[in-house]
Amino acid sequence: MSIVHFIGAGPGDPELITVRAKRLIETCPVVLYAGSLVPPEVVALARKDARVIDTAPLTLDEIIAEIETAHAADRDVARVHSGDPSIYGAIAEQMRRLDALGIPYDLTPGVPSFAAAAAALGCELTLPDLAQTVILTRTAVRASAMPKKEDLATLAASGATLVIHLSIANLARVVRTLIPHYGEDCPAAVVERASWPDERVLRGTLSDIRDQVKAAGITRTALILVGRVLAAERKFTDSRLYAPDHHHVLRPRRSGL
Repeated sequence: MSIVHFIGAGPGDPELITVRAKRLIETCPVVLYAGSLVPPEVVALARKDARVIDTAPLTLDEIIAEIETAHAADRDVARVHSGDPSIYGAIAEQMRRLDALGIPYDLTPGVPSFAAAAAALGCELTLPDLAQTVILTRTAVRASAMPKKEDLATLAASGATLVIHLSIANLARVVRTLIPHYGEDCPAAVVERASWPDERVLRGTLSDIRDQVKAAGITRTALILVGRVLAAERKFTDSRLYAPDHHHVLRPRRSGL
């Protein structure tokens, strides 16, 4: 019986695809991919006789119809999404349709875009005394409304590191909402097309990041990161993990400590 493989292709750099994802794309006779976000180098891995379809212009019904056709012909499908499909991947609605049709599927995780953005910034998103929580969220522009109690002001009250997806067009409201909680001097960054060859990184504070984005002409495919962990001076307490007086099963207590 054929199977549908939902695959995370990573954030953009084709070298950030997993070994499993590469193998599945290379072997599946049908490859459906999000053309606006998955790099051509990843799709080029498909075998020469594969049916390769860009789903960017398709509706959900049309995508499911392609999968049904493949399933009827007993052909496995590589359904390729960008980043990690568990985060804003729109895979739940596809899986729900496949459940109703009795078509089996599995999921292959990928490197998420927020991890690529942190790498581009050269930072750790969780630092002792500054932030031990990372909140991945978005704001409502044209997409689905945010659930109650998940509005940005409520999340900002935590003081956690924020990674805001799908909201670069809403940056003015993001900044206005966050300043009362984080302060105008709070470090902020925008990473456009993280890990792609044309990646752009802007660093600033909540007081000036919007002006930088406007000047750069960034309008889509960018993440907004906000939090004290982004500060360049790196003023934070060392982790207890490697402290000389910290012992655990792999590093027993030493005499004299």
